[in-house]
Amino acid sequence: MSRRQAATLRPRRRATYRDVLEAPPHKVAEIVAGTLHTNPRPAPRHARASSALGAKIGDPFDYGGGPGGWWILDEPELHLGEDILVPDLAGWRRERMPEFPDTAYFTLAPDWVCEVLSPSTRDLDRHGKRPVYAREGVSHLWFVDPAARDLEVFELREGAWALIAALRDDDAVSVPPFEAVSFPLDALWP
Repeated sequence: MSRRQAATLRPRRRATYRDVLEAPPHKVAEIVAGTLHTNPRPAPRHARASSALGAKIGDPFDYGGGPGGWWILDEPELHLGEDILVPDLAGWRRERMPEFPDTAYFTLAPDWVCEVLSPSTRDLDRHGKRPVYAREGVSHLWFVDPAARDLEVFELREGAWALIAALRDDDAVSVPPFEAVSFPLDALWP
């Protein structure tokens, strides 16, 4: 038996939090289904879309410039079962998480997650992380695509994701769970 054949027969070691901690500091490290995934920090268009959306949602829902009732965070580290995820944005309703934790990561699944898609993360976000968010009961999932200039909005219904809105270009963003405000989608693009 060759070394290659022997290697394919050996069970692969499941990644652990130590692997995340030992990842290069210029990478975002996540564990999905026991596999460590490392990706470069977001590129400028990705970072702009995430930052702009955080500002549009954060001001009225987190900082008191509107309906309030949420904690909105950039790139929180989530420990959900054996999976360790770092969404671009996430939000918790304050009624579910009344006290802001003083920990290095969150074990309570968010109520809303937004993933900004990029060539290096698109497959992981859509096919690796989306099922974890469903399993953990995240109510709303948004996919922002800066290259396509669009937003897909999903709602968890009976354990499955239902597409409830698909917005493009300068469409008005006024969708769950943040339908109390409206802003043009093109505010996210440079």
